[in-house]
Amino acid sequence: METRKLNNGVEIPVVGLGTYKIGNTDKETYRAVRTALDAGYRHIDTATLYVNERPVGRAIRESGIAREEIFVTTKLWGSAILSNRIQEAFEGSLSNLGLDYVDLYLVHWPVKGKLAFTWQAMERIFDSGKTRSIGVSNHLVHHIDELLQEATIVPAVNQMELHPCLTQNDVVKYCSRKGIVPVAWSPLGRNNIALLEEETLVTIGKKHGKSPAQVILRWNVDKGIVVVPKSSDSQRQKENIEIFDFQLTTEEINQIDALNRDYRTGIHPDKISF
Repeated sequence: METRKLNNGVEIPVVGLGTYKIGNTDKETYRAVRTALDAGYRHIDTATLYVNERPVGRAIRESGIAREEIFVTTKLWGSAILSNRIQEAFEGSLSNLGLDYVDLYLVHWPVKGKLAFTWQAMERIFDSGKTRSIGVSNHLVHHIDELLQEATIVPAVNQMELHPCLTQNDVVKYCSRKGIVPVAWSPLGRNNIALLEEETLVTIGKKHGKSPAQVILRWNVDKGIVVVPKSSDSQRQKENIEIFDFQLTTEEINQIDALNRDYRTGIHPDKISF
């Protein structure tokens, strides 16, 4: 598994397992995380919102893999920010996961008027040593600019919806200038966009002997973007990490970039409410 170095020197595996709605029960979630770890995944992404930190943490602990070999991300939900219970929310996530620390703690969504306040609390959590890095999720350029006005730590990552129909080039370029690693959630899109049937991706895939999904994931990685695709199917999980034996040409990357139509499957970060 390839890794990228964050701005504090921590290494993040470039492909992780997204766990949002990955199972209808704790048992299904546990099984999905275990099969991913068995397949070679070393990066697991969860969040308070997902209400699955307990089975995710149990799968990690019972995997037989040394804790330091698994990169674990979880996230702070907005209601904890509004109630001024950020520290308590973090401790709750650690307790749910059954872990002594996480590798990355993210502000899940920007809370208007609370960006600098939230980030100061995140910096205190980082200083406690219970997370190896801190970052943001679903933050646009103006959100990051605002929190950086009073920050002493630059976010390590910005996780965002990113796929060929929503390339977010302005945010990606901004993050690169600031030393912030972009991370793509829902990199393969969702059911309301038939990305895996897109002719451009099918054609490129045939040239490399790869599926459209593998082409999309490689497109991200070639652009320096970390991906956290979600799948509970063991075969698809394996397929999603079998992307390190080929590279896309500059022309192919440009062809995929051209599919962008600024189409979001999720909510716009300026419209989120808690």
